[in-house]
Amino acid sequence: MREDKQLIVITHLSQLVTLVLGFGSLILPLIIWITQKEKVYEMEQHGKNIINFQLSLIVYCIICVPLILICGLGFIGFLVLGLFSIVFPVINAIKASNGETPKYPLSFNFIS
Repeated sequence: MREDKQLIVITHLSQLVTLVLGFGSLILPLIIWITQKEKVYEMEQHGKNIINFQLSLIVYCIICVPLILICGLGFIGFLVLGLFSIVFPVINAIKASNGETPKYPLSFNFIS
């Protein structure tokens, strides 16, 4: 196994591909994680954290849809989720570049 902090940082930042393409925030980090988890030291844990965060965002978005219909709070939920999906990958990429294993807030453990 090799240590590659740059690839781990890129994996965290790859979640932002949605800002450019409109999709891919789950697919691109998943591909990087699956192909590199056996080759890069600590990629396993970082990848799990990223995938859990992205799956959690999907669940929260699904919850926001009925909230739009019921009381309009879903719009605020979507706004907060949008901010989370931009801010936390950047913060955690910085932490990863400093050698830390960051956690994403409000993430469910789909993959442990």
